[in-house]
Amino acid sequence: MDSPHPSQYLPLGEAAFYILLSLGGSEKHGYAILKDVQALSNGARRLSVSTLYETLSRLLEQGMVERLEASDAPALPRLRKVYKLSRLGRQVLEAETRRMQHLVEQVRIRLAGGES
Repeated sequence: MDSPHPSQYLPLGEAAFYILLSLGGSEKHGYAILKDVQALSNGARRLSVSTLYETLSRLLEQGMVERLEASDAPALPRLRKVYKLSRLGRQVLEAETRRMQHLVEQVRIRLAGGES
């Protein structure tokens, strides 16, 4: 079976983008993801618990995020579910970043009065 191409998941919704970005640095449990998303967005984005877990569930199903067992993350509390970015998740995050960079460049061109 062929692996899904990262571009098939684009564009990412804002919650999914921030969750993948949060997990890009290290594995985290849900509350740590919530706090990190708030920090990454300079307080502009606060995920509700339901949005976090609905989005994580979808990302798990799509294979962009993996859930670690307590034995895989011994430094983190045992009762918390710990998540990490999968290889596919990293590829999707990188593809989304390239897509967004292209959009920003198009804005710059247009606002400068040029065409592309």
